[in-house]
Amino acid sequence: MSGPVVLTVTRGFAAPAERVFDAWLDPADAARFLFATPDGEMIRCEIDPRVGGGFTLTERRPGGDAEHRGRYLEIDRPRRLVFLFAADPAEEGEWTRVSVDIVDTSDGCTLSLTHEMDPQWAAYEAQTRQGWTMILESLARILES
Repeated sequence: MSGPVVLTVTRGFAAPAERVFDAWLDPADAARFLFATPDGEMIRCEIDPRVGGGFTLTERRPGGDAEHRGRYLEIDRPRRLVFLFAADPAEEGEWTRVSVDIVDTSDGCTLSLTHEMDPQWAAYEAQTRQGWTMILESLARILES
């Protein structure tokens, strides 16, 4: 049996750490970047921003609705956010772990997202990395507007 798949995506932002962090927990911001695709329409964005709380985002896509759920394990504004994550209906054992770490820089901040997945999801590593990269690019766009 192999160990978990751990992938990390890092991106700089020309915005303060507080603003970047808060976007993850604000429903109006999250609906614009978190799991949002160019061809989809966000039809549900519910966020309970507390440890033990969670989120549900549902986007209507050409191929059908895509649901993303999470449960917050750690919220340390503006430095760290950790949550369990599942896409579409998933059983409890299919949840994965996502950590978002934000560090101040001289011109904004740097965000490092680490996604830990069970080895059964290894075939989805590249697709998952691409998805998080797209999400962080979308976050940068909304922070610039």
